[in-house]
Amino acid sequence: MSCSFKVLDSKDLEGVVPPNQQFALDVLIGLSEKPKRLSSMYFYDDVGSVLFQQIMALPEYYLTNCEFEILKTHSSSIVDLIGEGESFNLIELGAGDGTKTSLLIEQFLKREMSFQYIPIDISQSAMQILMKNLAQQFKKLTANGLVAEYFDGLRWISQINTRRNLVLILGSNLGNFNQAKTRVFLRSLWNVLKDGDLVVIGFDLKKDIDVMLKAYNDSRGITAQFNLNLLNRINNELGGQFNLDTFRFYANYNVFSGAIESFLVSLTDQTVFVAQIGESFHFDAWEPIHTEYSYKFLKSDIEKLAANTGYRIEKQLFDSKHYFTDSIWSVEKKQG
Repeated sequence: MSCSFKVLDSKDLEGVVPPNQQFALDVLIGLSEKPKRLSSMYFYDDVGSVLFQQIMALPEYYLTNCEFEILKTHSSSIVDLIGEGESFNLIELGAGDGTKTSLLIEQFLKREMSFQYIPIDISQSAMQILMKNLAQQFKKLTANGLVAEYFDGLRWISQINTRRNLVLILGSNLGNFNQAKTRVFLRSLWNVLKDGDLVVIGFDLKKDIDVMLKAYNDSRGITAQFNLNLLNRINNELGGQFNLDTFRFYANYNVFSGAIESFLVSLTDQTVFVAQIGESFHFDAWEPIHTEYSYKFLKSDIEKLAANTGYRIEKQLFDSKHYFTDSIWSVEKKQG
């Protein structure tokens, strides 16, 4: 049994912008725009990762239970797509606590399949917890985690390993991109992977609007804390002077775009200085900062997305309510 992780640094990948420098640049650009915005990719520092684990345990947050049901009921369908006797990498983008993935790992180990589990996450503390839990749960598992941005990690894997890949993008992570960025992300993933590699992607399906809204406007206010932590992160890492009490979280459903849209709204007319950027940003009273899209999908949307980005759909797995699907895609790279 082997469970360890590696933090990628400049020795592993050339030309990578230092994380804080990129964060500062994105904050500068986002808060200088009209309307203002901050990228949801920065939710997941160590504090944000803990808060998101709490969100997934909320009764209103149906997505976790729906996907857990899918993986518990249909894990053998995913396992069957990997050939017997073939060595492969089980790669997960944004692994979290690994609870859902454990269902797949258990199936692979039962069939004595040759694989290594490679979770990729930007939170070092989350990775430490995951590795500890896996070591306790699975005595025969080989797990080598990477603390890195997704594509930095995937590029590094492709440089040192030629085995087939099964990539997991569970939860509704893909729904955080707008339609154009979703296509760019999937095509970028396609570029890194090899012909015949498999990808399992979670999609939150369109459903009753009240059900969706309650998942983001939870009764305990954890989602609000999760969003406000973006401002706290700017304070801690970039020398920001945000007063979190002067902002409130707000989320609604845009029936035209099909997305839950999240905002932090300034409650007063104020100016906030960010030391590392060397800029002050003015907020009018009730001016919003856009923080997140969470797109919802129709089955036809998923089919078009796969076809337009170089994949073939192998299977669509649904929960009993048809609230959620884990869609299994294979990479198609035509020769010649």
